[in-house]
Amino acid sequence: MLHHPKSIINLIRNLGRLPGIGEKTAERLALHILNNPSAQAQQLALSITHMKESVRLCRKCFGYSDHELCTICGVVSRNTALLCVVEQPADMTSIEKSGGYNGLYFILGGVLAPMDGVGPEHIRIGELMKRVERGEVKEVILATGTHVEGESTSAYLAQVLRGYPVTVSRIASGVPVGGDLKYVDQVTLKKAMEKRHAVE
Repeated sequence: MLHHPKSIINLIRNLGRLPGIGEKTAERLALHILNNPSAQAQQLALSITHMKESVRLCRKCFGYSDHELCTICGVVSRNTALLCVVEQPADMTSIEKSGGYNGLYFILGGVLAPMDGVGPEHIRIGELMKRVERGEVKEVILATGTHVEGESTSAYLAQVLRGYPVTVSRIASGVPVGGDLKYVDQVTLKKAMEKRHAVE
């Protein structure tokens, strides 16, 4: 990389800090930016700066938004009685892309991880309880990850929500569609067996 001018090396290093971008990819991107018209590079730089300046957290769900309410919370046709609780905005995006849900969301901003010093006060559990207390929500769907921390967070929330007049459900987990059993890990298979249902 030393054969590049310092300005290119600096861009390669900065691009290399992005997730999933190795040194070779960062170098390829830097050279692509260099070899394209200056207007494209300026547009890229402006879009990054504008995003950093304008994106905030939605006041209802804590997802990313350019306005006070995000594009999901602002839609009147959504089922306001359903509230899906996820860990991060990316989880909400994944569920939205599936097209199988028409309710609202609540983003915790993490999971309980006592070994790392993350307790209930470090994620948005208090805000979730306030949202449920307003009375509009009839069902809370716990959609945290199936890893240990996600499962423990889900169990904790289920316990806390018992005192509220809401139905609490957990997303199903198990063998993926098209999955070959010999390639599925033991935890997923265990969950699949536990969540089995009658064949109609």
